[in-house]
Amino acid sequence: MNNLLFDFTVDKAKKTVFVNREFAADLSLVWDAFTKQEILDQWWAPKPWNSKTKVMDFEVGGRRFYAMVSPEGDEHWALQQYTSISPKTNFKYLNSFADKDENPDLPGSDWDLSFSEENGNTKVSITIKNDSLERMEKMIEMGFQGGFTMTLNYLDELLATLSKK
Repeated sequence: MNNLLFDFTVDKAKKTVFVNREFAADLSLVWDAFTKQEILDQWWAPKPWNSKTKVMDFEVGGRRFYAMVSPEGDEHWALQQYTSISPKTNFKYLNSFADKDENPDLPGSDWDLSFSEENGNTKVSITIKNDSLERMEKMIEMGFQGGFTMTLNYLDELLATLSKK
């Protein structure tokens, strides 16, 4: 195993989850992996699930509407509404579960993703602030920590493959 940073902290008092993860890849590639549909759909779901994006407009006021699809074909939809984008350094969005017709299930959570590069590695710092403790507990109960850890590990493997191209 490499010595790259991976830190996952749940702060119930602040209804916030903090994730810090380093990747052995350059910043522009990691940024693309989080902001381009064709790359996102390759890793944004814990296997054996798949990510399927229906709409993605990566711009302030834009959105990503996608489903995590089980091997049996069950779809769990989510909506990300982009509120702020600073190219290659930070973007923010409001995330909510949704139905297949794009109706959000509120309350949601605010995601704040920051990107920085040092010594050829890229660090992604993610702050997920939940509107309610109940929503955060539901996320945790649904296996968010294990699933998101697995998902970030898939990204690590994908970046290694993409870096060689």
